[in-house]
Amino acid sequence: MKETTATTAGARQPDPVVRFDQVTKSYGEVRAVSGLSLDLYPGQTVALLGPNGAGKSSTLDLLLGLRRPDGGTVRVLGTDPASAVARGGVGAMLQSGGLMDEVTVRELVRLAVDLHPRPYPVADVMAAAGITRIAGQKVNKLSGGQEQRVRFALATAGACDLLVLDEPTTGMDVSARQAFWATMRQQADEGRTVLFATHYLEEADAIADRVLVLHRGRLIADGTAAEIKARAGARRIGFDLAEPANEETVAGLRGLPELVSLDVSGRSVRIQSRDADATVHALYALGTVYPRNLEVAGLGLEQAFVAITSAEEATTV
Repeated sequence: MKETTATTAGARQPDPVVRFDQVTKSYGEVRAVSGLSLDLYPGQTVALLGPNGAGKSSTLDLLLGLRRPDGGTVRVLGTDPASAVARGGVGAMLQSGGLMDEVTVRELVRLAVDLHPRPYPVADVMAAAGITRIAGQKVNKLSGGQEQRVRFALATAGACDLLVLDEPTTGMDVSARQAFWATMRQQADEGRTVLFATHYLEEADAIADRVLVLHRGRLIADGTAAEIKARAGARRIGFDLAEPANEETVAGLRGLPELVSLDVSGRSVRIQSRDADATVHALYALGTVYPRNLEVAGLGLEQAFVAITSAEEATTV
């Protein structure tokens, strides 16, 4: 993760691009954001994760000035969110909306460029978004992936310090997603802050310098992907059986110590364990199971995310 604190004596920590200070937001009796405090710094690529209803969309709405907090403060680029957006400091790519029918891609991008306080040339914007070949097509004739690339072009029509992306690669094929994230990495390398919400946890694992995990409107984890995976504590154990598992075999596996989860499908067994050494030792001691192709590894970000949010859910029910 990029360094956000002073590393030499007398060096000054950069001012945060985004600051949430004890922010709350409710809709009736539903608390969507609950006491959220966080700072985002220049040049960071930050993934915002959370299950449905965690408060991700509400957090982005507050950051973009689309909604006002009930309590606490939100500051973007040193001012209120609406002012930061109005002066062109923020580029946003939302999941839906923002596109006009019966105009061409080039016409829509040109409109965005004309309206931006610090615009880029139209041709450069389309090239960066990978939409030059479809410049003459009508917007309402585009595929889902093409629409997403057009939304990206609108978000990057001019110079900005913060990019906010909500599920940006939905509908894109693999090559388009790879090209998109290469562009995002370049944006961050140039000093911009990139904040993206995604359900593709492999993207967060591969792309993000920093991962934020929300649950019921609260920030429950904040760190690098490696730190989030380490926090989950559990490790993965996988192996194959000589024969498909029967009830006796499954019962024996369920009795293994330090078990977090067990998944048995035919001959394949997948385990999450709080203490892999103890679990594997007991596995061989069963005497009725001979594991083949045994593998022990740390959790991936997706498994760690599930473990952390499940543990949090268990404490709040």
